[in-house]
Amino acid sequence: MENVIYALIPITALMIPLVAILMGPMKRLIALQERKVELAATTAGEAAAQYAAKIERLEARVQVLERIATDKGTALAAEIEQLRLPPLN
Repeated sequence: MENVIYALIPITALMIPLVAILMGPMKRLIALQERKVELAATTAGEAAAQYAAKIERLEARVQVLERIATDKGTALAAEIEQLRLPPLN
């Protein structure tokens, strides 16, 4: 049993610097993975904002179409002609 303990001392002494040497690349790898996650989150946030803006525009158009479809007044033809004009965006 005593021989086993004496055998573990040099192994432990060699493992400490080996672990210290390997920690540098591991830290860089972890930092790279964190950066990838940040970029993915930013991209997803931008896409979500674009989708939200598109949904708002579509909802506004649907409201106009609903108003035109239910309008019984004489302004219906004028509004249809107004919709044929190119959008201001």
